[in-house]
Amino acid sequence: MGAPRHDAPEPDAFTRPYWEAAASGRLLVRRCGTCGRAHHYPREFCPHCWSEQVVWEEVSGRATLYTWSTVHRNDLPPFGDRTPYVAAVVDLAEGPRMMTELVECGAGDLVAGMPLRVMFREGKPVFRPGG
Repeated sequence: MGAPRHDAPEPDAFTRPYWEAAASGRLLVRRCGTCGRAHHYPREFCPHCWSEQVVWEEVSGRATLYTWSTVHRNDLPPFGDRTPYVAAVVDLAEGPRMMTELVECGAGDLVAGMPLRVMFREGKPVFRPGG
């Protein structure tokens, strides 16, 4: 039996729709029916008004770069084999801010506010440059 993966999510009954959508190339967020705001990471209540009237919503996959850091060392498998990589926070076009990884670009090419587009790697959302 191999070493446990630390980058693979373990879906439960609540998060399963999110991970199933990601596996099929769709990005979901939760939107509140009370205040109308979207949020990410998925929660069973709205972090803005605490309402439990939240539903899944497919989003466009467009985002802008908020901030980033190039990771040169990570001792946890499988991340060590991926270094260096760019960990980032992006602002989704629909409003929520999301932690992710940037791909298909060099750290020297990154500029705050640059347009990004979601893509999926091994069933997980990552972002690359593009509008």
